[in-house]
Amino acid sequence: MTNEYGFSAVPATHGPKHHFFGYYGICPWNESGTLMVCLESDFHDRPPGRDDVARVGVVEVATGEFHPLAETRAWNLQQGSMLHWLPTDADRIITYNDRQGDRHVAVALDVQTGVKRVLPRPIAGISPDGEKAASLNYARLKSLRPVVGYAGLPDLFANQAHPVDDGVYMIELATGEAELAVSYQQVYEFLGRRPEMDEHNIWFNHVVFNTDGTRFCFVNRWNRPGVEIAHTTLLTADVDGGNLRCVTDYGASHFAWRTPTEMIGWVTMKEGPNHYRINDAAGEYEVLRPDILTKNGHMSFTRDGRWMLTDTGPDAENLRTVYLWDMVEERQVILGKFLSPQPFRGEIRCDPHPRWSRDEKRISFDSIHEGTRQVYVVDVSRVVG
Repeated sequence: MTNEYGFSAVPATHGPKHHFFGYYGICPWNESGTLMVCLESDFHDRPPGRDDVARVGVVEVATGEFHPLAETRAWNLQQGSMLHWLPTDADRIITYNDRQGDRHVAVALDVQTGVKRVLPRPIAGISPDGEKAASLNYARLKSLRPVVGYAGLPDLFANQAHPVDDGVYMIELATGEAELAVSYQQVYEFLGRRPEMDEHNIWFNHVVFNTDGTRFCFVNRWNRPGVEIAHTTLLTADVDGGNLRCVTDYGASHFAWRTPTEMIGWVTMKEGPNHYRINDAAGEYEVLRPDILTKNGHMSFTRDGRWMLTDTGPDAENLRTVYLWDMVEERQVILGKFLSPQPFRGEIRCDPHPRWSRDEKRISFDSIHEGTRQVYVVDVSRVVG
């Protein structure tokens, strides 16, 4: 049914079981556009525990039929299992995180043959060319930022505020070899050995490669008792960890690369929180239409950088907005507003996390507005075309 904004959100998955992709800025469609990868779970009203399993599978775009392919014990309701189609073979190979024995790993699965290859560390993001993947300690995240962590394993560095041997790892996807790119100790020293970073364990999150895979950004955070996120610094680095830069030390929430050097994000500068256009190389920034773009969201861009796709948190009526923003004409196109009722907040919330299709004619998002957690698709070809 077409909504008041002229668009229709068509369910790609169906209940009674719950289906969701997870995070934003990642394409759930395969190269040919015939399949979408997602998770299936039996519940969505509590965080997953150690022994809870989600099914990894693909949905036939033509029929809506879900085909389970594997199971994972490394997942959450916010980011799923960090599902990806491997860029080097995006019609056949998916990757997902799992727990095997006493470690979190990533699995590369051929959806046609069922052949699996296990990588030694979980994946937090994959470079555009599919050669490298960034990895984080999801056990540490579970203890410090549960909404994006995985249950079931202890943080081996729990007694260290800024470990020397933990941080952002880089995995060579062809070989599985992994090396530490940026350590917690390196960031601790880079930011001036602050007392708060001795008193509270710091943690990294939101690792995102730039559009040509030469650099990545991430956040460094710490908490205080009763304060979920006490401080956030947004940083960038070369893929080998060199040339570390501080984008902002005032706070950051969500962000995306528009070009190899330009980022758009809901961050805090000395002028306050807003959408900012940031030049990583020059260290310059400017506010992006504060009269219209007034709310935090999960943003991503078309390849030409013209269209930003993003969302908002729930408003006073518990509605989340999914919309497009034209970077050239500076106009907003609302795709829909979707009910996100209580008590779905915190660890069990359902952020839309909208994503582009490969041909940039459709977008998908997760939602619970019809009672179960499902994946929806909106045709945006008449706008973006």
